Order: sequence, then C-alpha cells, then structure tokens
Amino acid sequence: MDKRELMGRAIELSIESVRNGGGPFGAVIARNGEILAEASNSVTIDNDPTAHAEVNAIRRATRKLGSFDLSGCEIYTSCEPCPMCLGAIYWSHIDKIYYANNRKDAAEIGFDDDFIYQEIALPLEQRKKPIEAFMRSEALVAFEKWKAKDDKTEY
Repeated sequence: MDKRELMGRAIELSIESVRNGGGPFGAVIARNGEILAEASNSVTIDNDPTAHAEVNAIRRATRKLGSFDLSGCEIYTSCEPCPMCLGAIYWSHIDKIYYANNRKDAAEIGFDDDFIYQEIALPLEQRKKPIEAFMRSEALVAFEKWKAKDDKTEY
C-alpha cells in the first residue's frame, strides 16, 4: 500500500470510531507498505484514558511482532499525536510519523492536547498540576541495581 492508502485507512478508522462510540481518531502501523496493526480510539469504550488510537495500534503491533521495538515501521494517524502518544511512538522506535488533522483542529472540537504541550515546556513549579519529588535516595536503589545488572534487556 502507498502512503495515501495507509493514511486513508487511518482516517476510515477515525470515522468508524465515532460511529462505534469512540473518539474521532484512528492509527495504522505499517512496515514496507504492509499494515502490521491498526486501531481507533477506545478511551470511553474501555474506560481507559491511555487507549488512544496510536497507543492501541502500538500495543497490537508489538504483540504481533513479539517485540517492543518497532524500528522499520511508520505510523499513519488521523491526527497529530498528543504528547502521550508522541512519547509512546518515540519509545517504540517507530521511524516516521504521518498525520492528517493537526492539534489546532483537535482543540476546535474539544481535544486540547496543545495545553499539555504548553505545560511540558513550563518549569515544574509553574505547571497547573502540583508536582513534588520526594524519597529520591530510596528510589535510586532500583536505578543502581539496573545499572549494575549484566543481563538486562535495554530499551
């Protein structure tokens, strides 16, 4: 499949999602023009705030491949990824992101991901959600054990 067909499928999924009670988002993960996984937004269906189309598609692709590493893959998403999805895309090592609607389009229909992008850029003490670090020395134990572990699977 070419880029237009893959994006067309992501858009189709977003439209089907609205019809089925989900949010208006769809995503396709492909490798060499072949669809590995596809998904739509199921936040309200699954009562899971992380069930965005991109995250759902990443979960399906990694299960199919038996690997957390999606290098060599591309994602086609009906809307510019929110910060959570963008993070998941980076962590999964997807090579390239294609999107249709942008975050401004999403904000116009009540999905204000841009607010989170703005929050991330602020110093911790200026963010709307209080955030406080404590018990660092106790938590560093796990990091020290990870650093010393010879047989770890790095990601």
